[in-house]
Amino acid sequence: MAGTISSLQRKTGHRKPSVTEPAPVRWLLTLLALMFLGLVLVVPLAAVFTEALRKGWTAYGAALVDPDALSAIRLTLITAAIAVPLNLVFGVTASWAIAKFNFRGKNLLITLIDLPFAVSPVISGLIYVLLFGAQGWLGPWLAERDIQIIFAVPGIVLATVFVTFPFVARELIPLMEAQGADEEESALVLGANGWQTFFLVTLPNIKWGLLYGVILCNARAMGEFGAVSVVSGHIRGLTNTMPLHVEILYNEYNFVAAFAVASLLAALALITLVLKNIVEWQAGRAVPAAQENP
Repeated sequence: MAGTISSLQRKTGHRKPSVTEPAPVRWLLTLLALMFLGLVLVVPLAAVFTEALRKGWTAYGAALVDPDALSAIRLTLITAAIAVPLNLVFGVTASWAIAKFNFRGKNLLITLIDLPFAVSPVISGLIYVLLFGAQGWLGPWLAERDIQIIFAVPGIVLATVFVTFPFVARELIPLMEAQGADEEESALVLGANGWQTFFLVTLPNIKWGLLYGVILCNARAMGEFGAVSVVSGHIRGLTNTMPLHVEILYNEYNFVAAFAVASLLAALALITLVLKNIVEWQAGRAVPAAQENP
């Protein structure tokens, strides 16, 4: 019966009308969505920049060039500069292994990649304290060799790497699985070695997903608070990142300086959003181009 109806529709030119909501319902839903975004996104961002500039540009600039603020900015950049490349290498390696091969423990590896999404960042910081703290499992051994991880830059980097390592891998795994291994196998049959296959075949196919994951990873690395707060020790001018410095300034009722540094993090979020949209746009353009030129 369904086939007969479909045949009659094709012969008579009638098509099933698309299901749409009435115009008032669409306008109402759009208005509610815009109001929600305005309340939870636009208003808080505007408040951050308004409070940061409440005493003028002079006070704003003074807060950013303060030695403790510069130290926090420097440490945040150093942490991201170390954590993001490490997660890039891990993400590509793990995604390649999961998408291209079947091996024992594959499901366990996927579960471990998702672990930071399920564990509170504070808990992950406490784990590193338990391992490397003065009273931790490896604490005495590290102390004998004058190696300090907790309340120092290495601990901050380790905590940041832990909370951010799923971002690159989780972007690449479904992408690589959808692409399959046909192109890589063809390249190997034609005489390419492993490195040539990766750089000439695999990498061009995953470049937009890889860039997208790196952008998200970098944004999270610079904005991480919970895990870094536990392992840093809040040593002003030494182990405070930008989020920790904002907390200290706010607790000292130095609101202008706190919001000035917070505005940098907000600007980072906006830049990340712009880059994310650019990558999605470029990836969307790349797909039709690839279909036209297979």
